[in-house]
Amino acid sequence: MAEVSRLQVETAIKEYIDPCLGKDLVAAKAIKDIAVDGGSVSVQVVLGFPAKGHVDELVRALQAKIEAIDGVDKADVEVSTKITAHTVQKNLKPLQNIKNIIAVASGKGGVGKSTVAVNLALALSAEGASVGILDADIYGPSQPRMLGIKGKPDSKDGKSLEPMTSYHLQAMSIGFLIEEETPMIWRGPMVTQALEQLLNDTRWKDLDYLVIDLPPGTGDTQLTLAQRVPVSGAVIVTTPQDIALLDARKGLKMFEKVDVPVLGIVENMGLHICSNCGHEEHIFGEGGGKRLAEQHGVELLGSLPLDASIQRDADSGRPSVVSDPDGRIAQIFREIARRTAAKLSLQAKDFSARFPSIVIQNN
Repeated sequence: MAEVSRLQVETAIKEYIDPCLGKDLVAAKAIKDIAVDGGSVSVQVVLGFPAKGHVDELVRALQAKIEAIDGVDKADVEVSTKITAHTVQKNLKPLQNIKNIIAVASGKGGVGKSTVAVNLALALSAEGASVGILDADIYGPSQPRMLGIKGKPDSKDGKSLEPMTSYHLQAMSIGFLIEEETPMIWRGPMVTQALEQLLNDTRWKDLDYLVIDLPPGTGDTQLTLAQRVPVSGAVIVTTPQDIALLDARKGLKMFEKVDVPVLGIVENMGLHICSNCGHEEHIFGEGGGKRLAEQHGVELLGSLPLDASIQRDADSGRPSVVSDPDGRIAQIFREIARRTAAKLSLQAKDFSARFPSIVIQNN
């Protein structure tokens, strides 16, 4: 029987292109150990993103590739996850207790950005990460209703706020501090100051990801976030409609100008399936999100159908990922979450937390 080499195992692993990463696990530096003992092979995989819903498929695929090697009787594949902090804009440092901030943005309103943001956060949590969500839409906060949260946040020291919790998410929104129907008649500087306070004065607890639900557009709030908040990556939400794509392109270019990597595009309302007859129709156009992604060299993270249940679930305070966790919509959101986090895991890592601050004093 031929002796199996480590190189043979590595070559077999390279044949599997991970659907979340878009590349093989060797190239992604996810293979941490390969051990060969006669006809037995053990492989240790450490992913940089949460992937509970993907692990079984990954293990089966790698086992099949390795056991196809002549001389291999058994392959044991162990998969774990280690989420680290990634680099942010120049002159900014990651916030304490938050490894990564992901901004969810859209060029215009009405494309379902807040619904995507809350389901993305819930999906990241379902995949195994510690997640928070910050509702940065000061004029139209929607996360309190979408998460079914009532009441006001506690303040143990009179200065900072404790995040509200729902479905294992830590959450903060101006909507927790005012009545639902109270209009915010504020000028731009007050809005940006409120956003910074909500972010910095909330006692977030050891988050792998903080998802920020931005208001639509490319105005003061977006610019403040891009310049003063350490963002690891952005997700752009659009519909296939040309007018939405035009505005989404502006949002994408804004992040590029301020050195925030765009992790990808989520196309919402891509396909409508009639609940009565099953007829499929592209009401808002077809393939717009894919074209936009290709034009700007970013990834299409996923396409969501125009489905009444998505809106109904969000309005009832039980978004799709928690209301029907095994349903098709929840599975699409979880695929989007894995791809988003996987894309972020390939970005440069931030090592500042590993080094102590050195202070030189003249005595």
